[in-house]
Amino acid sequence: MKSVHGVMALACGLAASSACAQSSVQIYGLVDSGLAHITNADAAGNSVTKVPSLTSSLPSRIGFRGTEDLGNGLQAFFVLENGLSLDNGTAGQGGRLFGRAAHVGLKGAWGTLTVGRQVNMTFMSSIKSDVMGPHLFSISSIDLYIPNARSDNAIGYMGNFNGFTVGATYSVGRDASSAGGPAATNCPGEVPGNSKACRQYTALVGYESKGWGLNATYDRMNGNTGAGGGLTSSDNTDIRTTVNGYLMLGATKIGAGAMDREINAAAGRTESVLYYLGASRPFGAFTLDAQVAKRNAKNSDDDVTLYVARLSYALSKRTAIHASVGRMDNDGASAVALDAGGTVAPGVSQNGVLLGVRHSF
Repeated sequence: MKSVHGVMALACGLAASSACAQSSVQIYGLVDSGLAHITNADAAGNSVTKVPSLTSSLPSRIGFRGTEDLGNGLQAFFVLENGLSLDNGTAGQGGRLFGRAAHVGLKGAWGTLTVGRQVNMTFMSSIKSDVMGPHLFSISSIDLYIPNARSDNAIGYMGNFNGFTVGATYSVGRDASSAGGPAATNCPGEVPGNSKACRQYTALVGYESKGWGLNATYDRMNGNTGAGGGLTSSDNTDIRTTVNGYLMLGATKIGAGAMDREINAAAGRTESVLYYLGASRPFGAFTLDAQVAKRNAKNSDDDVTLYVARLSYALSKRTAIHASVGRMDNDGASAVALDAGGTVAPGVSQNGVLLGVRHSF
């Protein structure tokens, strides 16, 4: 993380403002890439070796963060964050310039208020309980919305009061990109005469401490004409309800959660439940993470089970190398790829290995 002191010093010198002396702008980021080998990557059972585009151990990004002290404990701030695909250098999140975040806000003892494109409460709910995070092999592969749980055209609030956390977002047009995929579902909303078109609201309530934490969330999104995921009417909905928690046993973290998903789309109603359980243990410069997850499809045999483990070694505070192994078992007609955004034939299992390097700044 690097402060742009020169620019701010020049601005303050020209403006001769005491407020400038209490302002800062920072450039920060993370670059993470590697090489993955995945079995059964097509219907013929062929393997593939690739440089992942969506994520490695963590998604790559570059961002700009600015704050200004307004006095009496009040701060103004902004965040502009761009997602990067290191395999070819393109922007992530449906090709948006600042697809990971683009918002402005106010922060005080009462909490944080934000306006713009931002992560919503589904994203926030599993940050501390999902030990793998948005890894190439993770629950993100089972539900690609999880690492893409962001809302365009949104207003958000988050507050923490003696460990109790409450938060919510409300979007009048949840996804303005038409590039396709879970990060760009062509639902810009803001339609005159149709207040439900592409609306989304999410909410979180929980408790966090150093030793343990627990939260619950609710996420409801509406569709509209032309939207992806089968939500082609403003009456169509995709609803996720989650419970997530973590427990510290010395240096070891145990994290678990469950997500119920109900889709009322043009093709009909479907429901599933995703469970995950993981553990993370640092020892010296090494960190070992492991997780098992299972999605049960209701009224169907199309279940899927994930097993993954990762070993990281910190070369410094900002640089690490990592190695991961994973397996995805598909039952029935399920066709969930082990690697997020990958391919697999229905009912076929996949194994994979990932070797990579990560650097933050």
